[in-house]
Amino acid sequence: MGLMNLFRRSEPVAAGAAAPQAMAGEAGQFFGLDDPQFYEFLRQGAGSITESGATVTVAAAMRNTTVLRCVSLISNSIGMLPLHLQRKDDKTNASDHPLDRILHRRPNAWQTAFEFRSLMEQRALQHGSAYARIVRSGRKILQLIPLSSDRVSVKQNTDWTLRFEFMREDGGKLVLQQRDVFHVRNPLSEDGITGLSMVKQAAEAIGLAQQAERAAARLFRNGMIVGGALKHAGRLSPEAYERLKASMNDDSGAEGAHRWKILEEGMELQTVSQSGRDSQTIENRSHQIEEISRAFGGVPRPLLVMGDTSWGTGIDALGQLFVRYSLNPWFQAWEQAIERDLLNDHDAEIYEAKFNAGALIRGSMKDQAEFFTKALGAGGHQPWMGWEEVRETMDLPTLDKAPPPPPGLTGKENSDDASQPS
Repeated sequence: MGLMNLFRRSEPVAAGAAAPQAMAGEAGQFFGLDDPQFYEFLRQGAGSITESGATVTVAAAMRNTTVLRCVSLISNSIGMLPLHLQRKDDKTNASDHPLDRILHRRPNAWQTAFEFRSLMEQRALQHGSAYARIVRSGRKILQLIPLSSDRVSVKQNTDWTLRFEFMREDGGKLVLQQRDVFHVRNPLSEDGITGLSMVKQAAEAIGLAQQAERAAARLFRNGMIVGGALKHAGRLSPEAYERLKASMNDDSGAEGAHRWKILEEGMELQTVSQSGRDSQTIENRSHQIEEISRAFGGVPRPLLVMGDTSWGTGIDALGQLFVRYSLNPWFQAWEQAIERDLLNDHDAEIYEAKFNAGALIRGSMKDQAEFFTKALGAGGHQPWMGWEEVRETMDLPTLDKAPPPPPGLTGKENSDDASQPS
């Protein structure tokens, strides 16, 4: 593409819409020479050009089912888990603080908390950083407005604070100071200011997967899929050919499955098996799924819907592995970003944001029953939980009085003055 082609508009702009002054296909559109996205395009091109010949952009990467699954799995997990503001001293929810409503229920006028957190996490995975403008009334936070990550550039001031330059769709530039932006970034970073884009870091693996998909698509579009062949030593007579052709057409489809064939003039039936090249293509595509999943925190194979192995009860352990090593770094990134950007120094000493990942790491109902029975003091164990705490952990409604004790557990054993086991 020539440089002047960047400034040619291919189709008219609708009335009232912002007029882009340059477009580069799927790579994006530019609203002026001072657009940070234009400088990024000149520096890196429309996307990461890989050794496989594929150009990997965020939009193209999201059409790969493995990337789509990894991004949706992590972002939806961040979105669906309860996020509360709690007091540091007694770990109770600070529901009276206005920020708790923003985090847990309604961050802005058009998004739910699930939609907001999922979108922010998705952009952090795709671009390395996610941004939201903080709307305040005095010192009170009213809304968090998500900003498109590819339209934000981050600069560091001389006093080490950050400023965020956001290119609006009308072509104007909005400069926001650090106190006005909620910034969640990938824990992996080269400069400590912006995070690494998982799509760019895994560009080679994604590009190879794209080329393998294109090769498979071309095979089905242009290639022949032959089930078998009839072999004849000489020349088949026209009469025998017509009879065989008619019988093969009659036996096609599910109704003709497993019927016997009558071969004429000494013919032989040969089946066509899968070639080694086809098997290698399938193996290569499976390998690329693992390569891409490594870039996104090592998402376990069963969570990528790869049913090639019978995992059995090991799926629970893999689920805990996913929470521990794939999600926990993001929990920390979110919680500490909230403390840095949304809490003042006084509130940060009293409150903290906390994800409740208990729903993801719980075992089976049998395992939970055994755990809570011991926690309540059954079998001679020293109790370390009360029945109210058990109901709260299981998200059950509160009761005015204690439920009947489990078999083998008396009310005395679960009381505050229970004697210590010998």
